[in-house]
Amino acid sequence: MIPFHSVTDNHGGSSNFAPYPIKLRGKTWPTTERFFQAQKFESASNQEEIRKANSPMLAARMGRDRKRKLRRDWESVKVAVMREALQAKFSQHEDLARLLQATGDAKLVEHTENDDYWGDGGDGSGSNMLGRLLMELREAAR
Repeated sequence: MIPFHSVTDNHGGSSNFAPYPIKLRGKTWPTTERFFQAQKFESASNQEEIRKANSPMLAARMGRDRKRKLRRDWESVKVAVMREALQAKFSQHEDLARLLQATGDAKLVEHTENDDYWGDGGDGSGSNMLGRLLMELREAAR
């Protein structure tokens, strides 16, 4: 098993907060976190504000702000949006693609108490969707 969460971890490049810009949908996004959070909203102004956020943590907070109108289909598209962001990140940064392949067949786990959907919930009971998508991407690249 290879745990990751902080951008300073050995596999910190897998974190959505890692400073690897991606080009998607005609724009450059400083991190996958900004892209993902921005896609929660239909409003172009909300998306742009999140894209330009000073940090991925601020973008995450903005994405959780329910004063902004969440798109109706978000729950049904969020995994596809994350997959799109990860595919862009790992295809646009060869060093990350190599690191991902170097993980072999290891289970990749976003280890955090703060998230039991994208992460493992800190105790392994979470869904670990981010880790699962990374393993799917790794397998597809082989």
